[in-house]
Amino acid sequence: MVSEWKLRKLSKNDTEKTNYQKKIPPKTNNIKFIKWFWIAFIAGFLLIALLFLLAGLGAFGKMPEFAELENPENNLATEIISSDGKTIGTFFNENRTPVSYSELPDHLVKALVATEDERFYSHSGIDARGTIRAMVNLGRKGGASTISQQLAKMLFTGGSKNIVERIAQKMKEWVIAIRLERQYTKEEIITMYFNKYDFLYQAVGIGSASRIYFGKEPADLKIEESATLVAMLKNPILYNPQKERFKKNSLQRRNQVLKQMEKQKFISTQVKDSLQNLPLDINFSPEGHAEGIATYFREYLRDFMEKWIQENPQLNPVSGEKELYNIYRDGLKIHVTIDSRMQKYAEEAVKEHLSNLQKEFDRQNKDNKTAPFRDIEKKDREKIIKQGMRRSERYRVMKEAGKSDKQIYASFKKKVKMRVFSWGGAIDTLMTPRDSILYYKSFFQTGMMSMEPQTGHVKAWVGGNNYKYFQYDHVKQGRRQVGSTFKPFVYATAIDQLKLSPCDSLPNVQYTIEAGRFGSTEDWTPKNSGGEYGGYLTLKDALAKSVNTVTARVMGRIGPVPVVRLAKKMGIKNDIPEVPSIALGTVDLSVYEMVGAYSTFANEGIYNEPVMITRIEDKNGTILYQNVPDPRDVISKEAAYVTLNLMEGVTRAGSGVRLRTGKSYRKDYKRVVTGYPYEFTNAIAGKTGTTQNQSDGWFMGIVPNLCTGVWVGAEDRATHFGSVTYGQGAAMALPIWAIYMRKCYKDKSLKVSTNDFERPGNLGIAIDCDAYNENRKVNTNDEEEMDEFE
Repeated sequence: MVSEWKLRKLSKNDTEKTNYQKKIPPKTNNIKFIKWFWIAFIAGFLLIALLFLLAGLGAFGKMPEFAELENPENNLATEIISSDGKTIGTFFNENRTPVSYSELPDHLVKALVATEDERFYSHSGIDARGTIRAMVNLGRKGGASTISQQLAKMLFTGGSKNIVERIAQKMKEWVIAIRLERQYTKEEIITMYFNKYDFLYQAVGIGSASRIYFGKEPADLKIEESATLVAMLKNPILYNPQKERFKKNSLQRRNQVLKQMEKQKFISTQVKDSLQNLPLDINFSPEGHAEGIATYFREYLRDFMEKWIQENPQLNPVSGEKELYNIYRDGLKIHVTIDSRMQKYAEEAVKEHLSNLQKEFDRQNKDNKTAPFRDIEKKDREKIIKQGMRRSERYRVMKEAGKSDKQIYASFKKKVKMRVFSWGGAIDTLMTPRDSILYYKSFFQTGMMSMEPQTGHVKAWVGGNNYKYFQYDHVKQGRRQVGSTFKPFVYATAIDQLKLSPCDSLPNVQYTIEAGRFGSTEDWTPKNSGGEYGGYLTLKDALAKSVNTVTARVMGRIGPVPVVRLAKKMGIKNDIPEVPSIALGTVDLSVYEMVGAYSTFANEGIYNEPVMITRIEDKNGTILYQNVPDPRDVISKEAAYVTLNLMEGVTRAGSGVRLRTGKSYRKDYKRVVTGYPYEFTNAIAGKTGTTQNQSDGWFMGIVPNLCTGVWVGAEDRATHFGSVTYGQGAAMALPIWAIYMRKCYKDKSLKVSTNDFERPGNLGIAIDCDAYNENRKVNTNDEEEMDEFE
C-alpha cells in the first residue's frame, strides 16, 4: 500500500503539473497559429489575384481593349497656328492641344514626379510601398495612386458613387495601370497624363493650360510656373491661381511642389528658397470662342473650314467610305498667315483710338435730343429702335413662343440685369433691352486688315470692337461707302491708259458730265467738299487735297467702264455701277476688297488675292491642303509706281499730312488721338475717305511691304459726328493706322519697310514736277490745251 504521505505528494505534483500546463501552451498551439496565418495570407493573395483576374475579364465593368490602349480616344482641338508659330486660337469640344514629350520642359516633368509619384521610374504601375503605407494609415498620410493609375482613371474608369464601386474601380485602375506600363514607355505615360488633365477654364491638357494661365507654350514655362500647374493636379478648383478666393491655396501648394522638388534633389535649397519667395504671377489668356486675339478672323476661319470639310472628305482606310473631318475633335492644325504680334498691335491700336474717339462722341452728344443719331426726326429714331428690336434674339425667341408684337415690345421696356460692353471693361447693370439697343448703336465700330502685297498674306484682321458683344465682321462681311478712297482707281486707269503724269495740271472749276454720256441718266456736276474753286491743280495736288472737280474731269476723259474693269481685276467682287459718280466713291465695298486692291499698287501692278491659310495638317502632320499662289498682272509697273507717287502726296501735303506733323490742326486733337502727331518720315502712300454726313471714315495706307486699310463708322449711318473735324477719315480712321504702324516699326523683328517704293527702270512718266514744268510751261489761260485734254 502506498502511504498517505506519498499519495499527498503525488497529488501535489499532479496539481503543479496541471497548473504549469495551463500557464504555458503546448507546441501544438503555435503550429496551429502559424498554419492559420499562412492559410489567411494565401487566401488573401489568391483573393487579390482573383480580383485582378475578374477585373481583367471585365467583371467590374468593361475593360479597354488593346486597340483602345494603343489609341486612347481623345477629343483633340483644332489648332490655329500663326505665321510666327503661336497658337492664336482653337476649335474644340475639349480645348486640348496635344504636345510631345520633347515639348515638355525637364522641370515640369520633375515637378510632376516629385509631387505625384516619387518612385515612378522604379515601379510597374503600382507602388507597393505606397499602397501598404496608405492601407496602414487608412489614407491619412496620402494616397498611393501612381501617375499610371491616375492616367488609367482619367482615360477609362471615371468616378464612383460608393465604397463598393470605388473598390471595383480601384481594381480596374490597377489592371489598366499595369497594362499601360507594358504598352507605353514612362515618357509616353507622362505625356499622355499631361495631355489629358483638365486644368479648368477650357484648358484641357498642358498645351492649353500653359497658354491660358501663362500666355506661353509649355516649353517656355519657368520652374515656378511649372510648379503652379503641377500644384493644380491635386484639385484644379481649390488650387486654381485664377480664382481670387483660392490664390492663397495655389501659392502654398506651389511652394509645396517646390519643396518636393528639393527633397528629390531636382533643385537646390537655394533655388527652392528664391522661387518660393516669388509672387503668384499668371498671365490669364482665356481661349473661348469669343475670347483671345483675332476672334473675328477665327470666326471667318470657322466658316471657311466648314465649307472646306464638306468639299474634302477623308477616306476611311478600313471601311473604304468617305468621312468628314471634325474641326472640334480631330486635332487638325491650320497654319494661317496672321502674325500674332501684328494682330496684337492692331487690336491695341483700335482700342487706344476708338476708346478716346468714343469719349469725344459721347461728350458732343450730351445735348443731342436724338442721340446717338443726328440729322433725323424723333419718329425716325423710333423707327431705327424698332428695327433693332425686330432683329434681336429676344424678339426671335418670343415670336417663336407665340407672343404677340405688343407683348414683345412691352418686354423691351422692362429693366433686366445685363452685362454690357464698355472700353473700360464689361459693366454689370440694370437696363431695359430697348435702352441697350440705343446704347450699342452709339458705339463706333471698325474694320481693319493688314496685308503683305508681295505674297497676299493677311497679317492682321480686326473685324470689330469685341466679338462677344458685336459679332458682325466689318472686314469681309461689312460693305460701306468708300468715299475718296476710290479715287486712286480712277487716276490709275488714266495713268495706265493715257500715260498722264502727276504733274499734269487741270482747272479747278466745276465740271459737268451730261446726261446720256457714259449711260448716265442725268447731269452730274460734283462739288468740292470745301467749296473752294479756281486756278489749276496738278493731279498730285488734286488727289492730295481730294478735289472732286479734278477727279470728275479725269473720269470724263476715260469713262467709268475701264475704271470698273480695273477695279474688278484688282479683286473687287461687289457690283460697281458703270456710272461717272463712282469716281467719288459712291459704291459700297469691304475693307477686305479694298486692301487687296490697293496692295496691287505696292506689288508692281500684280494682284495677289488675300491669303489667310497656308496649309492644313491632320493630327499626324500629314498635309491636307496647301495654298498655291495665283498672282495676275493688272496694270503696268510704271502705272502702279506713278499711282503710289500720287498717293505719297496725300501724306506729305494733303489730308494725310498729320502722319508727319501736327501743325495747322486743332490743338484739342491731341486729347482724342493717342500719340498725335506721329512724325513718320518714311515713304507712305495713302488715301483718306469721308462720306456724306461723316458716316464713314476711311484710311488706306501703304509702305513697300505692307498695305493696311481701316474703316470706322457706326452700325447706323445716322450715328455720326456733327462736323468734319472729328468725322473725317483723317480723324476717325487714320490714327488707328498710325498707332498700329508705330508699334510695328518699334518691333524690329517684323522688318516692316521704311524704304522708298522701288522705282521701275526707264520710267517714262514724269514725277519730278519741278523738272517737268521747266520743260513744259503751263499757260492757265490756254483754252486749246484744256480742250485738248477734254
